[in-house]
Amino acid sequence: MDRSCTAKGSGSDPAPLTAYLRSDGSSASPSLGARREGRRRRRIRAAERRRSRAESGLGGLRFILILVLHVLFFRNLYATESDSEPSPPHSVRTLFLTNDLTEEVMEEALQKKANLILSYHPPIFQPLKRVTWKTWKERLVIRALENRVGIYSPHTAYDAVPHGVNNWLAKGLGPCSSAPLQPATASSYPTGGSFRVEFTACPDDNLDTILSSLRGVPEVSFITTVPARVGGEEQTRVGVNCSQQALLHVVALLSQNSLLYQKTEIVSLQKPLLEDTGMGRLCALKEPVSISTLVERVKSHLRLSHIRLALGAGKSLESQVKAVALCAGSGSSVLKGTESDLYLTGEMSHHDVLDAVSKGISVILCEHSNTERGFLLELQKELAAHLQNKICIVVSERDRDPLQVV
Repeated sequence: MDRSCTAKGSGSDPAPLTAYLRSDGSSASPSLGARREGRRRRRIRAAERRRSRAESGLGGLRFILILVLHVLFFRNLYATESDSEPSPPHSVRTLFLTNDLTEEVMEEALQKKANLILSYHPPIFQPLKRVTWKTWKERLVIRALENRVGIYSPHTAYDAVPHGVNNWLAKGLGPCSSAPLQPATASSYPTGGSFRVEFTACPDDNLDTILSSLRGVPEVSFITTVPARVGGEEQTRVGVNCSQQALLHVVALLSQNSLLYQKTEIVSLQKPLLEDTGMGRLCALKEPVSISTLVERVKSHLRLSHIRLALGAGKSLESQVKAVALCAGSGSSVLKGTESDLYLTGEMSHHDVLDAVSKGISVILCEHSNTERGFLLELQKELAAHLQNKICIVVSERDRDPLQVV
């Protein structure tokens, strides 16, 4: 039986056929036809690689230009004392606001001489492995770099903050009070540490030695001692705030004294809620209104001629609404399971709408970005006042929801 082997050729690809082994172990040179066929295949593969590089835009001056612009644009962000030639500061004279940054909107921003684009939705949700001219999102990056235009996307931060997108959407309901459906918590614990360990020590428990040892445990952030009287005996109540990792060391230290360990309590701490901050809003109307009235209010607030309405089971247009749960954009995950008379959001899946309707909850859908875009006009006024009208703030005129009712 003939066997074949391959060896490395002069290029990066293995040569197709370089030697044959006969059954007796002797070798023979490949035929002239085989050598010609190998060279032909290598030429084809090389041509395909060159064509692929040309089509992707990774070759030549374009790729060099992108890299140079990238360095010029971002160098000042990462400059250190050893950098002798940082790029000049990126001054903003015109701030451009948009809900979605499309190529059409980018062209508008450049025509308006924008230095910074505030795009509510991030134009890039998935990481880019390359920056070429092939896809529209990659082209946005290239055009921003070429024109030294910064892009900032707040997205869900603007959903959650007080007086943000969801609060603006709630204004369309009429007079009401509101609270977040998913309240946000502070980023840290007030006293540091996610656990509190408390125990009571007697005078003969060598408290000074115990406290000294506790202070030496990394990530123990707070220790308190308070006089306490237990069973007519003067004792000391000790509280220790620490991280989860430090908790192991604190418990191990206290367990060395069995009596002390038996009097130890461990409390898991919670981060405090932030006032009026979080995802979605549950709105209690000051006066009940009919579904038909609420529909007209929403259409007027969002400047829409049409919306989509699903009436809850057993409900009609004249049914009264007292409570509305809302979430700008795509609200299924936030609204699901909330008890209210009506859901207001941009979009929901077919089956989530069916679930809501089966529970007697009516649903108003206005398309995703229609429940967000109007906030930009309010934001424009707030930023102008905050920045004391020192820069020009422009709201896009070409930005619109991709779905239209025809």
